[in-house]
Amino acid sequence: MAKKENDLLLHKSERKPWMRKKDMIGWLIMLPSIILFLFFVWEPLLESVRLSMYTAKGFRLDTFVGLDNYKRLFQYPVFLKALGNTFVYIFWSLVLGFFTPMVLAVLITETMHLKGFFKMGVYFPNIVPGLATVLMWRYLFGEGKSGVFNIMLSGLGIKPVVWFNNPMLTIPLIVIIMTWRAAGSTTLIYIANISSIDPALYEAATIDGAGILKRIRYITVPSVFSLAKTLLIIQIISVFQILYEPLVLKQGGPNNASVSMMMLVWNYANREMNYPMAAATSVVICVILIILSAVYFKVTKSKEN
Repeated sequence: MAKKENDLLLHKSERKPWMRKKDMIGWLIMLPSIILFLFFVWEPLLESVRLSMYTAKGFRLDTFVGLDNYKRLFQYPVFLKALGNTFVYIFWSLVLGFFTPMVLAVLITETMHLKGFFKMGVYFPNIVPGLATVLMWRYLFGEGKSGVFNIMLSGLGIKPVVWFNNPMLTIPLIVIIMTWRAAGSTTLIYIANISSIDPALYEAATIDGAGILKRIRYITVPSVFSLAKTLLIIQIISVFQILYEPLVLKQGGPNNASVSMMMLVWNYANREMNYPMAAATSVVICVILIILSAVYFKVTKSKEN
């Protein structure tokens, strides 16, 4: 009996405390960030869910209507068009924009001279304000003979092109503008990741006679694969939030060919002053992103296993 009591006391003494001192210090360090996260992320999200279940007169909530706003949203023809356009944006952003930073990072890494100059060059568009970037590209793609690209075409004897009046070209052109502006920061992230690769791997591959393409295929690409998976889901989330590019360039036209989900939120909130419908649209966007993220991580995890 005494032996059992001694073993029980020994077992209790070996238990780890519920909260060690260094754990408490860590939580105290994170506490301001957690409070800010709750205040600026979760509180607005929960408030949007609540607002989406009411009617409102201006900023004042009026009547509780449950899911009626969501029913109205899914019955709104432009909603389905905007949802389809958003996935088209994602498709073109993956075709045109996902591999561009990776290619730029590899080229800059393999460059022997002026690496700093090229890094500054690819990052420079990120410094330009987003609205200024859109206005600059609208001038470049100007209609008639006033646009820079049309002036160049006229010099070649080609008739001016009305770029954004073609529904087939509108979204790819917008994605090109987005890629030009945002690719620089992603390129620097890839460069940092490639720089952390052990140089001995490249030296061994060079000694074995591997050229640049084989080094990229068998060393660089596998090394950046994990980072690329994370950046992929971040890119999808950012594309879902596209707003001022289609808004400034063509007001979502022609014939709603470039309207996005965030444009619906903006139209409901700023043009119609219908804040419950804007909140309902925001909640739908959030749910879609959660589902896409869950499916994406499930698929990638199963492939790793």
